[in-house]
Amino acid sequence: MNLAHTTAIVTGASAGIGRQTALRLARAGARVGLAARSEDKLRFLQEEIHAAGGSAVALPVDIRSAASTRSAAAKAENELGPVNLLVNNAGAFNAIGPFWEVDPETWWNDVSTNLQGAFLCCRAFVPAMMERQTGRIVNVVGGGTGVPFPMGSAYGSSKAALMRFTESIAAELEGTGVKVIALFPGLVRTAMTELQLESPAGQKWLPRIRELFAEGADVPPTAAAELVAEIAAGRWDALAGRATDVRFDHVRIKENIAVIKDQDLLTLRLTGEQFLEGWTQRRDAIRSEPND
Repeated sequence: MNLAHTTAIVTGASAGIGRQTALRLARAGARVGLAARSEDKLRFLQEEIHAAGGSAVALPVDIRSAASTRSAAAKAENELGPVNLLVNNAGAFNAIGPFWEVDPETWWNDVSTNLQGAFLCCRAFVPAMMERQTGRIVNVVGGGTGVPFPMGSAYGSSKAALMRFTESIAAELEGTGVKVIALFPGLVRTAMTELQLESPAGQKWLPRIRELFAEGADVPPTAAAELVAEIAAGRWDALAGRATDVRFDHVRIKENIAVIKDQDLLTLRLTGEQFLEGWTQRRDAIRSEPND
């Protein structure tokens, strides 16, 4: 896979999935902007990439700040060149437990990092992609996107919102040459999941996470990194506005793109045809009622 014409920004690049993604993209020839708050870790990763013959620049940034993301975008464009791949990977999951017990600021920080961070990064990098009529955005979603996530309501709510954000901006960007795809990385052993495994709150409220690891349900962070590289190469452009998953049978997915689009699969949708039909009928009836 040759990504020599790719300039990528990876948020949350200092560890876990983000770190492996940055390394994978660099090995394929991409120039990589390493974005995270931990400057020391970013410098270490930058040196590792340079030692292997790759190109990277550390971009210390707080993705919850519009000014910080704009500054990072300007530095990336100046030192790496036009950015045509944005990987919104940075995430937070610190609010563990019943929503009425968790600290409100911790709860909101999870939402802000996972959702607002992706929004601000897109806002910082996408206008230039639109101007050049080319670019790809990968939004890393996760648990709670399509199902409830009790005891992790902030994380689950923010990831569901990130999926809807993916669909919404994909529609807004249709015809601009910029593609947006959501990615499920699977259960990965990272600092985030270590908190769920080792913290008192995690052990009390999220015992299922430990069970899943014990059952071998986890996947390595390199799986997500490989899928991001494929997206960067344009192999998944047909799924713009939808989600893909490292655990999918990708051969089967590619063979059924027409079915996926026809049935509107791999999206965030309400279910129940009768409910939707009834809602549509009621909406149309309201619209047709004469005004007083």
